[in-house]
Amino acid sequence: MPWWREKLAGVGISGLWADSAVVLALVVVSLVVHFTLGRALLLLIQRVAKHTRGGWDDELLAHRVFHRLLRILPCWVVFVGLELLPGLHPVLVITLERSAAITALFFGTRALNSFLDAVNGMYQRRPEASARPIKGYVQVVQLVLWLGAIVVGVATAADKSPLLFLSGLGAMTAVLLLVFKDTLLGLVASVQLASNDMVRVGDWIDMPSNAADGSVIDIALHTVKVRNWDNTITTVPTWSLISAGFKNWRGMFDSGGRRIKRAVVIEHTSIRHLSDEEIVQLRGVSLLTGYLEEKQRLLRELNTGVPGEAKQVVTNLRRLTNIGTFRAYLQAWLDAHPRVHRGMFCMVRQLPPTTEGLPLEIYCFTNTVKWVEYEGIQADVFDHVLAVAGEFGLRVYQAPSAIDLRSLGPRGPGEAP
Repeated sequence: MPWWREKLAGVGISGLWADSAVVLALVVVSLVVHFTLGRALLLLIQRVAKHTRGGWDDELLAHRVFHRLLRILPCWVVFVGLELLPGLHPVLVITLERSAAITALFFGTRALNSFLDAVNGMYQRRPEASARPIKGYVQVVQLVLWLGAIVVGVATAADKSPLLFLSGLGAMTAVLLLVFKDTLLGLVASVQLASNDMVRVGDWIDMPSNAADGSVIDIALHTVKVRNWDNTITTVPTWSLISAGFKNWRGMFDSGGRRIKRAVVIEHTSIRHLSDEEIVQLRGVSLLTGYLEEKQRLLRELNTGVPGEAKQVVTNLRRLTNIGTFRAYLQAWLDAHPRVHRGMFCMVRQLPPTTEGLPLEIYCFTNTVKWVEYEGIQADVFDHVLAVAGEFGLRVYQAPSAIDLRSLGPRGPGEAP
């Protein structure tokens, strides 16, 4: 008879009651060891981590790796106790062993997953982490670990070989592909995004199909989180970035210049030739002096070939127009502007005429990519364009307002003409 049965028989406990009492005592001892020795070991690890220079231990503590590893300690106590207590009922022994094994497997898998999270956390501190995130790959490994733990746990509970369960997975392939469709799509998309460097944490992306317009804050296996400019969070499926497409503004930030592409519409009726008096007046504009001199010289050469009688008809002569001179002035003004990027394309061009007028477009780049500064520069440019257009006899189109329509009607008594 085992020693523990003799002890319990001496106090009047025998049979199944004795086995149950021993099992309960073993469970209580394992919990006491966990809450005493486990806590003591955890405090020791925390104190050691405070005096180390590396960040690995701090990251492991932050992701509770040691906490979950120490929860395997009660399972170890149960295994040791079963070795020291022979003669227990076989059903109780098998139940305890399998329960302890499955519990140890669960907390061991959680500890491994936490360790992988810690690895990802340490990697994110590196400068290349935003360009090459590994979170998607970490989540794939974590998924495989959990699937393996589930198979081993079920095999342990059923007292069967895990290979037996794995051999049956072939028949479930179609079901697994359906269940893990998003995971597989996300895995493929994550590999493509990372290998082609399509998106990084911190990138500004624009994806109208998913109402995403803001900065990327997280790239995971299944989703990409975007903080929009109104501080809302849009969660975009990773695979949709590949299938639907998106605009990444990183190239603009890397180039150091942001594009201005906007037009003002000039009324057709205000476009005309310049008179000699207006040309003399405009020659006083320093930005136009060289242009007007060269243009007038060229026009004199072209008009020399016109017969004498034909010169009496002004239509036969080449002359300066106010719209062309205005365009040349704006080009020179942009070339001299201190906030327009010198190394990037800059031009003032005419777009096809419309029913509202002739669009005159400014196409250039600022020498900053900061949003507030960019908007200020763009506003300053068009403030000047709208204000100076009248100096060339041009009118900017504006749809008739209520005041314009009222001015066409009969005036009441006392109203100014």
